[in-house]
Amino acid sequence: MTPEIKVELSVSGVLAVTIARPDKKNALTNDMYGALADAITRASDDDEIRVLLIQADGDTFTAGNDVSEFAAQATGNGPKERNVTRFLRSLANATKPIIAAVQGKAVGVGTTMLLHCDYVLLSEEAQLITPFVNLALVPEAASSCLLPLRIGHVKAFEMFALGDAVPANAAVAWGIANKAVSNAELRAEARRVAEKIAAKPIGSLTAMKRLMRDAEKLVAQMDCESAIFVERLASAEAKEAFAAFAQKRQPDFTKIVRQ
Repeated sequence: MTPEIKVELSVSGVLAVTIARPDKKNALTNDMYGALADAITRASDDDEIRVLLIQADGDTFTAGNDVSEFAAQATGNGPKERNVTRFLRSLANATKPIIAAVQGKAVGVGTTMLLHCDYVLLSEEAQLITPFVNLALVPEAASSCLLPLRIGHVKAFEMFALGDAVPANAAVAWGIANKAVSNAELRAEARRVAEKIAAKPIGSLTAMKRLMRDAEKLVAQMDCESAIFVERLASAEAKEAFAAFAQKRQPDFTKIVRQ
């Protein structure tokens, strides 16, 4: 378990998982993905755990995948085992209710993971950002299927193609989140909801969740996305995107032959 992912089980059966890398805007590394996957799997397997609560320290929920690791993958120097795949599969196959408490920016997987959560609370200043196309990549976490189903094709296309920030009030109105509260209230309200759900009959909750989600279909979509994602990481467009990011300049895709 990496110290950048903190895990604490309460007497009420709420497993709080905290992303704790605030100095790096909670950007997720391969080790952090592995720890998150372990926590979700533990929640599914441990009868003492009734609800999983995902939250983050600092002023940002997560800046998404650590871009330096993306850049390393683009040049063939990334980790041999991509724990993000295990993390996404664990989300798709999760059996216990998942609550998310989101403050500040939720970038990339920080937004798409919310589509696998059962109750999502945002702080009033939260922003959801999906910059996959801006990085010459494609959406992941089965979001290419889940987001259009949730908010409709045109809004999902807007989020993916433009990569603009969606403010908390719009995210609630569109059905991505349940409600927005002040940042000062966020954790307490998330804990209140988690404990209220933890008091419900867990057999009924898990049976209901299975009926509401087709895990096999979600994993199949993830596999399809992942294959294209890996191809895109090796593309000239992605190399230009990551080089531009490192050099703090706007990327220029106009001279790259379509791939």
